[in-house]
Amino acid sequence: MIDMKRHHPLTMLWSLWKLVKNLFAIILFLFVFRQGSDSQWLFYGRIAFYVGISIGIVSIIWKWFTSRYTADDTAFHIYSGVFNRTRRTIPYTKVQNVNRHTTVFHRLFRVTSIRFETGIKGEDATFQLHVVSLSEAEQLEKIVAGHMAEEAETAGATEEHDTLDAVQTMEEREAQSEPFITDEVMSLPAKEKQERVVHYHSTRKDIFKASFTSLSFLVLIPVLATLYSWVKDFFPDEEVTESLLLTWLDSWWIAGLMILVLLIISIALGIVRTFVKYGNFQITSDAKRIYITKGMMEQTSFSILKERVQAVKITQSLMKRLLGLAEVELTTAGSLGESDQEVNSLYPFLPVKQAYTMIEEILPSYRVTQEMEKLPIISLWLRLLKPSWGWIIITGLLWYFKPFVFGQKHAWWMISAILLVWIATCRVMDFFHTRYTLNQNFIQLRTGALTSTLFISKREKVIEVQITRNVLQRWFGVASIHTVNRAKPVLHHRAHDIPLDTAESFQLWYMGRTQDVQTR
Repeated sequence: MIDMKRHHPLTMLWSLWKLVKNLFAIILFLFVFRQGSDSQWLFYGRIAFYVGISIGIVSIIWKWFTSRYTADDTAFHIYSGVFNRTRRTIPYTKVQNVNRHTTVFHRLFRVTSIRFETGIKGEDATFQLHVVSLSEAEQLEKIVAGHMAEEAETAGATEEHDTLDAVQTMEEREAQSEPFITDEVMSLPAKEKQERVVHYHSTRKDIFKASFTSLSFLVLIPVLATLYSWVKDFFPDEEVTESLLLTWLDSWWIAGLMILVLLIISIALGIVRTFVKYGNFQITSDAKRIYITKGMMEQTSFSILKERVQAVKITQSLMKRLLGLAEVELTTAGSLGESDQEVNSLYPFLPVKQAYTMIEEILPSYRVTQEMEKLPIISLWLRLLKPSWGWIIITGLLWYFKPFVFGQKHAWWMISAILLVWIATCRVMDFFHTRYTLNQNFIQLRTGALTSTLFISKREKVIEVQITRNVLQRWFGVASIHTVNRAKPVLHHRAHDIPLDTAESFQLWYMGRTQDVQTR
């Protein structure tokens, strides 16, 4: 256990760094770009900045002195304030995911940040230490893991005495204010260390392919635009800038050499950027959790309870399909932390076959079926005949304004025709990509035109289904199915123009959910 203590002293330096980073644009404007200005409003602006930064520093120091935390046998306790004393309690039983994020600042001082996530919304639903020593972070994780293991053993003993009273549905457990943790959802026990299985570790070849798939080599385009803007500012006369540019491009071999050099630099920058972000990416798991670590300069590590996984999504963009890659995302019942950390993605650039195999390795209760049913040809005709209101509105605006494009007076109808062909092409591609299957207690749906998404979920994880039919679908004898899974936000997935008999089978399949979820 951890006695009452203040946050790490480096927390003040971390907060000061964040304050300066947030005010960096204002600092540049007041003290760099307008350094020699004697304007009165700039003078008062600098005074306001000094006052604001002073208040911020005092607030950081005051918050550090008045904030404490402790970890006892059952929960975290966080104290803050002096005159208005606030105490927050987060039981270990509510902790679902543990995230670590190690920036360059943390690595410089050999510390890290740790965040304990619960399934509740709001800032009070998490316990986060922005700066903590590595040893204390390990100790906090072991405290939470050990307590959840003890709760699981107690739950197992209770079930042996009275099995009927201990049976509850997963939905009831997640809906209760005090979740009931069983052996199936506990984290890694502290007393019984389990060996983690390494499922994937990024290689140089993977990083190289990922740099092209993510189009990160295009990062040089905005850089060149910025450099050109600086050159224009350096030469006030635009004719001088344009004459220099035309002189460079006048010779074909100079222009070709410049393009080749810029292309090499752009690709190199893209590879470096991808390597920094996705280098050292590793996916491991034990019996209860999935562990993901990534990053070179800034390292992020987090864990996900397998039992919390509600669905799996395998996404392929057009570029990824050409290279045979895919992104695997996990949809969980609880919050996964800050969205900018992309913690629900296993890895964005996995080979497709390896992705299918990895899902079954990490989640043994899931099965991926590659043989899926196609849509009937009647669904294609339905999609082509269905009116596109977007195309109708845009065509009406083009007809009304009749814009001149490339000097063509009647270009509006060509734009309308191209848009119509594009819409029809996307609908045809979506028709050929759409697949479905019901495999015992699993459902698989694949949809999408340019970007296809394969949705996989267990019947017990689907909390709601809908079957809808519009007028055209009634005429053609098809229907749309809609599934809902618990997540944040709630996950909705739809598949359109499914044969009517399949939609009816889907309804009967879902009614068999009572076989997977037991109630009292």
